[in-house]
Amino acid sequence: METFITEKPFVDVILPNYNKAGFLEEAINSVISQSYKNWTLIIIDDFSNDDSSKIILKYKNEKNIKTIFLKKNKGVSFCRNLGIRLSNSKYIAFIDSDDYWVKDKLMEQISFMEKLNYEFTYTNYTPFTLKKSLKKFKKIILPPDSFNFKEFIHNTSIGMSSVIIKRAIVRNIIFKKLKICEDYLFKCEILKSISTARKFNQNTMFYRITKNSLQSSKIRNIYWIWQINKKYNKLKIFNNLKSIFFIIINSIKKYGIK
Repeated sequence: METFITEKPFVDVILPNYNKAGFLEEAINSVISQSYKNWTLIIIDDFSNDDSSKIILKYKNEKNIKTIFLKKNKGVSFCRNLGIRLSNSKYIAFIDSDDYWVKDKLMEQISFMEKLNYEFTYTNYTPFTLKKSLKKFKKIILPPDSFNFKEFIHNTSIGMSSVIIKRAIVRNIIFKKLKICEDYLFKCEILKSISTARKFNQNTMFYRITKNSLQSSKIRNIYWIWQINKKYNKLKIFNNLKSIFFIIINSIKKYGIK
């Protein structure tokens, strides 16, 4: 179902990439094929050493795609922060280079935000794996209808590639340079400043589970979430243990024990 917006605001889509040549085209094409046309795609290549640059250069003549090739590997946080600094639109959307969107994601999610004046939204999404060129789709992830900070530190099921935020709420919030889970901290910081994130209740994104993805290395992620909760969220030991316990329970509900 296509939803029409009286005045269609612009959205900047930030796509960081490092050595995802095998998946990158699918991510880019899912933005280009959006039914909503008021977007700029900012692709930041983080000094990839695979065929990523060849793929990105295929799009160099697309008027609403900006491409940036870093001269040194800086990490995903630097790439997303650079994209945010370059943004001048009302909204910012995020997509990772191994995920992809359904064609009406921007149209319907931005209409939802405009109608209800929401500043931070996310959606349902479908995880999948790829084996021998065949996609195996898992059950749709259905996050709660809303999150505040206290709820989010118990259930981290906001998919980064489903997020759209109003640029005005970012202010001085940045992605910190962490080994992993930098998006968890970013969402925490945003939720500390605006109180509530809202779900647009549609499945708009496909999340690829790879060897290095969040879902595939649970123990390492739990360790980093513990450290982030301690250092940045200032949680005392009991509240940190509670956060970790509920994150594990909710992860099992989402993905199963494997």
